Amino acid sequence: MTEETPTLSLPVTAEDHAQGPATAPVTLVEYGDFECPYCGRAHPIVKAIQERFGDELRFVFRNFPLSQVHPHAVHAAEAAEAADAQNAFWPMHDYLFEHQRALADEDLIRYAGDLGLDVDHFTTDLTDAVYEEKVRAHFMSGVRSGVNGTPTFFINGARHDDSYEFDILVSAIERASGVRK
Repeated sequence: MTEETPTLSLPVTAEDHAQGPATAPVTLVEYGDFECPYCGRAHPIVKAIQERFGDELRFVFRNFPLSQVHPHAVHAAEAAEAADAQNAFWPMHDYLFEHQRALADEDLIRYAGDLGLDVDHFTTDLTDAVYEEKVRAHFMSGVRSGVNGTPTFFINGARHDDSYEFDILVSAIERASGVRK
């Protein structure tokens, strides 16, 4: 008897944070934690994969903060969502990974300023936990999809249970799309 590969319990929708066309032959979904060092290592790999595949790939990021081991992960995820409210999810996403050793609230607020966001609005959203439920919903969709650590990737809805090293992810994406890059 073979074990079935877990799949996304929540399909990708227009509500997701996505880069690349919805019509791309491959959708790569990452459940990630901004404070996770492994996610930090995966970040430039994902960027390189996006560059390699271009419009053949849609990349989706969903929050999966591991608050038991990363005390700033939930607020970092909420900060990304607060930035999204100002159309700056991806700049904040990248900034958080590039500065993941400094994710205290005062750092998050400073990053909002660095990115030119309305800092007062951002601070209020963060202080009032406006996006707590959205982050929790991402997390729970990950749990239902079989995510048990970060980063966890799904390729066209199926969990990628191999390494996230560049060559391995590229091969898996090529198999999923039938496109060699």
